[in-house]
Amino acid sequence: MQLRVIKADGTQEEYFHTKVIATFVNAFAAPDESNTAIAQQLSEAVTFYLYNKNGSSKTSSSEILSIIKAVLISTGFGYAAEILTEHQQRRNLARMRVKVVKTDMKNLSASTPLLLIDRLGPDEHWNKSKIIYDLINEHNLDPAAARTVAALVEEKILDSGFRLVPTGFIKFLALWQMQVIISAAGQLKTSTKTDSEPVYHTDMDIRLRQPQNGLCPIEA
Repeated sequence: MQLRVIKADGTQEEYFHTKVIATFVNAFAAPDESNTAIAQQLSEAVTFYLYNKNGSSKTSSSEILSIIKAVLISTGFGYAAEILTEHQQRRNLARMRVKVVKTDMKNLSASTPLLLIDRLGPDEHWNKSKIIYDLINEHNLDPAAARTVAALVEEKILDSGFRLVPTGFIKFLALWQMQVIISAAGQLKTSTKTDSEPVYHTDMDIRLRQPQNGLCPIEA
């Protein structure tokens, strides 16, 4: 059984154990070797629980985050759970502050503020799912790659502090990140190291779906 994750925008993707590891590492703020080892152990517990609870093949991203926080608190890392909560609140607030300006890039100039340029439609709030939709339907990108590109674009937009973002600029960033990923994928295919990591992660996920001694379901 392959677990699927329902995202906040309603879309679905495959569950990736490595994303849970990354979330734990980020929560610890200082990704040293000891924290990385702890993150791997805690993420195994989360993955085991998700694959063995009620036989369900679907879960939500919010449920996964809640379980991660519960694990951190129950294992004495309450401060890390607080870091995750604060980060989530900051990101949500940043998304609410960003507005997308529908305009032709040719209308942009240094002498004309974005508030005064001609619009092609009403301004909209930031919505990462629209980038994913366009990449899949206009550029034939697979859903997983489209979500990766959209996440990178969102990170750059939110970290920039911009409140008004032209649609043309968003499209440029998306195409740029897409080319970076395609180029990196091409380089990996020619590398002699490409066969090791995918096999490891596949074996890891299969192993964690089976009952194991020492791992018990975690109450969120």
